[in-house]
Amino acid sequence: MLYLTEYTNHMFFSYISVRAGFAFFIALFLSLYLMPKFIKWAQNKKANQPIYEYAPQSHKAKSHTPTMGGLVFIFATIVASVLSADLNNSFIIVGLLCLVLFCTIGLVDDLGKILKKDNHAGLSPKMKLLGQFSAAFICITLLYFFNINTEFYLPFYKYAVFDGGIFMLFLWVLVIISSSNAVNLTDGLDGLATVPSIFSLLSLGAFLYLSGNAIYSSYLFLPKIQGLGELVVLSSALVGALMGFLWYNCYPAQVFMGDSGSLSIGAFLGYLGIVSKNEILLLLIGFVFVLETISVILQVGSFKIFNKRVFKMAPIHHHFEKIGWVENKIIVRFWMIALLANIIALISIKLR
Repeated sequence: MLYLTEYTNHMFFSYISVRAGFAFFIALFLSLYLMPKFIKWAQNKKANQPIYEYAPQSHKAKSHTPTMGGLVFIFATIVASVLSADLNNSFIIVGLLCLVLFCTIGLVDDLGKILKKDNHAGLSPKMKLLGQFSAAFICITLLYFFNINTEFYLPFYKYAVFDGGIFMLFLWVLVIISSSNAVNLTDGLDGLATVPSIFSLLSLGAFLYLSGNAIYSSYLFLPKIQGLGELVVLSSALVGALMGFLWYNCYPAQVFMGDSGSLSIGAFLGYLGIVSKNEILLLLIGFVFVLETISVILQVGSFKIFNKRVFKMAPIHHHFEKIGWVENKIIVRFWMIALLANIIALISIKLR
């Protein structure tokens, strides 16, 4: 009977869904517990990010809000994953490395702004891009040596279009850097980047779980990738940590995630898109982030070429502030758009 009990317990914890649940709650409660302590410490140290001089006037009241909350939820994610995930799984190792590397880049940038009380005093755009490229290249190179599937898939099509081989590394580095910067651009209003990130993680988690299961992947014509399902545990941990963060980040925010949070979330979403073979579908899964990025590209391009602005201010959430939308309305409406986009992305699982 004792042997049977031990065997049953062992089998119980072998399920990805069970360990994902444990990871979620460990990260959630750890984030909820640590965040107020961090907020109090950051307030005492005056660790608040200066507000851009051209930001809407309503943002001036946020000048004393502490930043770098990303450190807390990334830490909670890592602790929960170490306790719940299979650390012999290469996807887990690279995923954790991705979070740590991009969080470090963001931390350096945040500290530069905080210490000098100048939003332009962080990493220069060239140095930040160099750091992102280096971090992405390290993660992607490790994936390649772990024999990741290099086939390229399109949404709503069940067969691989081609096998890009080593050339896929260039696309993957671009995906991670683009995703990292897209979330960073979106993080301009209270909770605006947090909830769409949770939606994206949940959608990608579904793809990870199905592709990692031989039966489901075969039935749904998804690429079968052994060991991929384990990443559901890490993704679930990040969702839990972000929900704990959202408790203090929702309007009016008591803490901002900073670049240490936004850069790492974006890079991790890009990483999940790559390993689940959803590099293109990631545009729909992270639609709000794509929308924000496109608004900046259009604004800068139009001003340089035609000396005219497309929007009153970019990223686009500031445009809506300028035309009179209150902050909370913008946030909730963007959340709704993110939810709808992710529902459509999930529908693509069956329509292949």
